Amino acid sequence: MANYNKKQLSPEERRKRKRYLHATIVTCVIAVMIGSTLHVIKLGSIRMEDMRNLATYNLQDESKRIRAAGEDITLQEKHEHGQAANRGYNAAEIEQLLSREQWADVETMVKVAAGGFIMGTNLERADVQDKPQHTVTLPTYYIDKYLVTNAQYAKFVYQSHHRPPLNWKNGRIPNGEKMHPVTMVTWYDAKDYCKWDGKRLPTEAEFEKAARGQDGRRWPWGNIMDPKNVNTYYDVGSATDVGAFPTGVSPYGAMDMAGNVDEWVDSEFLPYKGSSAPSELFQGKVSVQDNAQDQQLKISDQINVKSHYKVLRGGSWKGDPFSTSSFHRNFAFANYASDFYGFRCASDSPAKGH
Repeated sequence: MANYNKKQLSPEERRKRKRYLHATIVTCVIAVMIGSTLHVIKLGSIRMEDMRNLATYNLQDESKRIRAAGEDITLQEKHEHGQAANRGYNAAEIEQLLSREQWADVETMVKVAAGGFIMGTNLERADVQDKPQHTVTLPTYYIDKYLVTNAQYAKFVYQSHHRPPLNWKNGRIPNGEKMHPVTMVTWYDAKDYCKWDGKRLPTEAEFEKAARGQDGRRWPWGNIMDPKNVNTYYDVGSATDVGAFPTGVSPYGAMDMAGNVDEWVDSEFLPYKGSSAPSELFQGKVSVQDNAQDQQLKISDQINVKSHYKVLRGGSWKGDPFSTSSFHRNFAFANYASDFYGFRCASDSPAKGH
């Protein structure tokens, strides 16, 4: 058997080899991490492309769809002209849409007594446009107990010859949605309805006080999110009849002040006094696609416009639960409409309505 002489390594040589071994291990680990990261990025790119394909569609098909984010004025004008000769209902049919008791109930207004309340928030994780918390004092006013329903809006369309909402076919309410809040209406439509009904749109301060009361609570029912009180986060998957979540009632008796559909209010989207929000946030912007390649790749530039956004309040069935916080401010251009935009009216004195 051969004999081997085992060579003893010097301490310096041992330290050198140990450093080389550590360097090799670190290099291998880094290589694995880089490879994994590139793989995740590639998967993410594929997933984002899949999501983009699901979330967008050819603009040529626009007239056949209800857009999730809103409608521009061009489509609205096209729809208005197309519906001009078709009003959908006659007077007798409208009265039969709801029972006498239902008609009386949906026209109910609740009183909000004069006094101060806490508006906005200082919560660290709240959106910057919702800050800072401040006190606002309002005189007595009245606000609709419910969101304006499709049935009520049908009466308005018939009596005023206003165009019907964009999601009605042949001027008629979708099946089973008479008591749903009217949607696919612009801020201008909401203003016109409230004026016709002898009322007005509430300001965002009036909405917030009616929703949260005077104690600064986060939601109409308190400070803890409870999904049993609100239609949000795709739990139902659509708007619901007004008043379908009675445990979500506000301190003043108003229903659906959180969730169901976002509500137009008569306020421009401007920063609160003392706000640290960047001014760019409040600057109106529109998307522009400069060429066919941009359209194909669905790439758009954001350009500033002179128009201000209008405020929407309350959150919706499409939003996350925390966007239904009473202090949260959403916003859109006044000529936009959506299947999660609705409204209710307010008045300085009790209004009987139509």
